Amino acid sequence: MAQDTIITLRGVTNRFGDHVVHENLDLDVHRGEILGVVGGSGAGKSVLLRTITGLQRPASGHVRVFDNDVYEAGDEDRAAIEARWGVMFQDGALFSSLTVRENVEVPMKAVAGLDPEIAHALADLKIAMVGLPRSAGDKFPSELSGGMRKRAGLARSLALDPEIVFLDEPTAGLDPIGAADFDALIRGLSQSLGLTVFLVTHDLDTLHAVCDRIAVLAERRVLVSGTMDDMLCVDHPWVRSYFHGPRARAALHASEEPH
Repeated sequence: MAQDTIITLRGVTNRFGDHVVHENLDLDVHRGEILGVVGGSGAGKSVLLRTITGLQRPASGHVRVFDNDVYEAGDEDRAAIEARWGVMFQDGALFSSLTVRENVEVPMKAVAGLDPEIAHALADLKIAMVGLPRSAGDKFPSELSGGMRKRAGLARSLALDPEIVFLDEPTAGLDPIGAADFDALIRGLSQSLGLTVFLVTHDLDTLHAVCDRIAVLAERRVLVSGTMDDMLCVDHPWVRSYFHGPRARAALHASEEPH
């Protein structure tokens, strides 16, 4: 059965001055999957996320989401596309002057005529969905731990019931227990809400625990994509060192332990 492709990149080139980050990059993301994007430092993982979400216009190539060209769409169509995805940037990227509840309500302001009380209730629901206590809604980001800020950022990304969620290094900076809990949260939300998840990460534990498929950025393109088993068979220096190194073996061992 053919897979439903929800994101398509063809021939995408990103450059900053003379520095070329991506060149003729192709990538497909399938509906309902959790795709982990990995690569060495400077491979352009976050740049790729920003390109798909319309924040980094490529020098050339096409980006299609929901079968619409992100950069050719008019303002109205572009707004409709963006309403169908949510983005969680590194460390949550919350507005420091707003409470958690107010942060979650920010995307809802784009919904014309939404009653403030309903927005308030919806924000509380999203806060609960990501495992934060109700009291967290009244706190400011500076009053939260790093893990709680990430959960708050995830709640905001879910504000408009998106079909796609983009996560940029969601477990970076978390201790192993916090990272494992966040991995389980991502997997659970993906399954219960039918989300497609585009996940930029360097965390091998996350790749093992959460991702259905992995895309490796190297040599300015998507070098290879496939399952974890596929990655273990790739004969490329960076891929081999990443997926066969001591950290990879530890992550594999942890993923095979009974839970």
